[in-house]
Amino acid sequence: MSIRSALGYLASSILLILAVVFALVHAPIRLVTSAFLFIAGFTLLYYLRRRKPITIVQRVEVPGNLKVQTLKCPNCSAPINLSDVKVVKGIPTLKCPYCGYVFEVTEEPKW
Repeated sequence: MSIRSALGYLASSILLILAVVFALVHAPIRLVTSAFLFIAGFTLLYYLRRRKPITIVQRVEVPGNLKVQTLKCPNCSAPINLSDVKVVKGIPTLKCPYCGYVFEVTEEPKW
């Protein structure tokens, strides 16, 4: 936890405690102040708990010599564009633009 988030949680807890204290007084002007303190405390908590976007970078390293082959549809033998690969549940899949057949991309054993 960074110092910034620790100070933010501390400030938020102080605001919420003050909001409860002001709400217990029951004076109308204190209830308005309490409402503003609750809003400020929960807004601060919201911004502290907000998730940051995660960037995932996938790199493929191929050992040894690389032979590039054209990929063909196993159903109709039409050429497939490799830029249309979609990862579904961790499995790379392709859809043939000609016949609509969806298949998984598998790696053949090297032996």
